[in-house]
Amino acid sequence: MQSSSLKLAVMQPYFFPYAGYFQLIMEADTFVFYDDVNFITGGWINRNRILIDGEAKYLTIPCRKVSQNKLINKIDHDLDDKKRAKLLNKVKSAYGNAPCFKRVFPVFEEVIGSECSSIAGLAMLSITKVTDYLGMCQNFKISSHSYDNRDLRGSDRILDICKQEGASVYVNPAGGWELYSKTEFGKYDIELQFLRPELTEYGQFKNSFVPGLSILDVLMFNPRRAALKILKKYTVV
Repeated sequence: MQSSSLKLAVMQPYFFPYAGYFQLIMEADTFVFYDDVNFITGGWINRNRILIDGEAKYLTIPCRKVSQNKLINKIDHDLDDKKRAKLLNKVKSAYGNAPCFKRVFPVFEEVIGSECSSIAGLAMLSITKVTDYLGMCQNFKISSHSYDNRDLRGSDRILDICKQEGASVYVNPAGGWELYSKTEFGKYDIELQFLRPELTEYGQFKNSFVPGLSILDVLMFNPRRAALKILKKYTVV
């Protein structure tokens, strides 16, 4: 068996992702931003959903020359002052009356106002600013900076990252059941685990609860301690 008990997770950088993403960060000792894999159009890299008038609506970062044949870290966002102002107003309109708006909005404002030019950088910043806000102490790494293994694909590349980190456990979202095999990971003395989020209900004004929205929604309605309590509700199998 590996001498280390390090638990590793690897995910593409998403823009202010939902609570389950942060539960994966919470569970891992080292979290790797998988920024040098192909961009997913219609995915969560440059957008997420927020609550507007009781319904889930997209909050999208415009990008230049989007293609699934390009790496995430090779695509720039297309924000200018006008588009930034529009996004800020959209969030302000949606959550201006939320109990934690005054504390959380500056986090969103700082990310949107960043000088970072790539969507990968902007998405990673959105995640690290949230973990800073919540006081989550995590070890982040960026795949394009750390592993030099783009010749590998699929589980072979994930396994190589685990080996380079000396990880004995790899934790993946439950949706990865069909992608990865516990038997395959076990051949290298790496335990494969899957995280199942519990999307706890909380008050969203007077609306019926809408689950699975951006972490922004959780934070707008819940103080830090309550938000962390929500994030701690998950199971690993």
